[in-house]
Amino acid sequence: MRAILVGVDFGREDTTASLEELTLLSQSAGVQPAHVLTCKRNAPDAALFVGSGKAQEIADLVGDDQLEVVIFNHALSPAQQRNLERVCKTRIVDRTSLILDIFAQRAKSHDGKLQVELAQLQHLATRLVRGWTHLERQKGGIGLRGPGETQLETDRRLLGDRVKMLKSRLDKLQKQRETQRRARGRNQEFTVSLVGYTNAGKSTLFNALTKAGTYAADQLFATLDTTSRRLYLGESGSIVISDTVGFIRELPHQLVAAFKATLEETIHADLLLHVVDAGSAVREDQMAQVNLVLKEIGADNVPQLIVFNKIDLTDSAPSVGYDEYGRIERISVSARTGAGLDLLRQAIADFALQKAQQISGKKDQAPDPDDIRFL
Repeated sequence: MRAILVGVDFGREDTTASLEELTLLSQSAGVQPAHVLTCKRNAPDAALFVGSGKAQEIADLVGDDQLEVVIFNHALSPAQQRNLERVCKTRIVDRTSLILDIFAQRAKSHDGKLQVELAQLQHLATRLVRGWTHLERQKGGIGLRGPGETQLETDRRLLGDRVKMLKSRLDKLQKQRETQRRARGRNQEFTVSLVGYTNAGKSTLFNALTKAGTYAADQLFATLDTTSRRLYLGESGSIVISDTVGFIRELPHQLVAAFKATLEETIHADLLLHVVDAGSAVREDQMAQVNLVLKEIGADNVPQLIVFNKIDLTDSAPSVGYDEYGRIERISVSARTGAGLDLLRQAIADFALQKAQQISGKKDQAPDPDDIRFL
C-alpha cells in the first residue's frame, strides 16, 4: 500500500524529527510512503486542517498516482477527516489511528488484544457514522433493534455494549495482576521495569539481562505485552524485571487508558530503567516525552536509572554517571554487544541491596514507648 504523508509545521522545533518518525510508523504499519508533503500554518484550518489549497494538492497527487491512503502527522477531528475524504476521494488516517493500527497488528497476547480493541473502539466511537452493524452479527442480530431506532443509534448501542464488555474483562485482568503484585510484595521482591521511547532497545536489553528470548526488532512498537522474568544478582538475591510497551510523542490517550493494567507494572516498580537511544539526535525530547507519559500514569515518583543504550553505534565506551550526591544516575551500555552490562547489573544490585537494608532497618527499630497504647 502506497501513501502520502502530510505534516504541518506550527513553529515547533521537532517538526523534522516528528516527520521522520511518521515515516517509520507508516512503514511499521506496512505502508510505503510515496510522497511527503509539508506546509506551514499558525493554526489548523477548522474544516480541512491544512487549508483548501493544500487539500487540493493532496487530492491531485492521489488521483495522479492512484494512491490508497493519506496519513496525517496530527490528530484530526471527525469533521476534518470527513471533509478531507470528500476532497481527496481516498482514505484519510491521522496519527492516532495509525498508532492504534500498529498496536492492533502487533498485539499477540489475549490481554494485549483486548486493550488494543478497547482503545480502537473508544477512538472510533467519536467518528461513528455507519458501518458498525458487523457487531450485531456477534450477538445474533434478531430482536436487537428497538421500535423507531435508527441505524446510527443501533450502531452506537452495539458499540457501547462491546466497550462495556471489554472494560469488564480488563478489570478482571487488573485484579489478577494486583493479586500477583501483592504476592511479590509479601515476598519483598525487588521489582524493576524497563521504560523508554519506542525502539530504544528495551527488549534487546531485557533479553541480554535475562536470556528471555522475547521478540526484539529494529522497528517501532515491537513489544506490546509486558513480560516479566527473574534475574539473579548475587548477594542481592533475585529480582523481578519487566519489559513494557514503548512510549512515543503524542501517544493516544485511549491507548494510555486501555493499557492501564499493563502499565501498572511500571507504577508499582521499585526502580525504572529509563532506556534511551544514545545515538538519537532528539534523545532529550524523547526522554521528556517518556517522562510526560510516566507522569500521566502516576509513575513519575518512582526512582529512575537512565540507561544510554546503543553506544556501539556512537563509538562510546561503557561508563557510569553520578549525581551531585554521589548516587548512580546514568549508565552507558550496549545491549547488542553486552558492553557495560556488568556495570548495569551491579547498579541494580546496589539499588536492591539498599531497599533491603531500609526494610531491615525499619524492622529493627525499637518501638517508641510514647507510641505504645494499652487497651
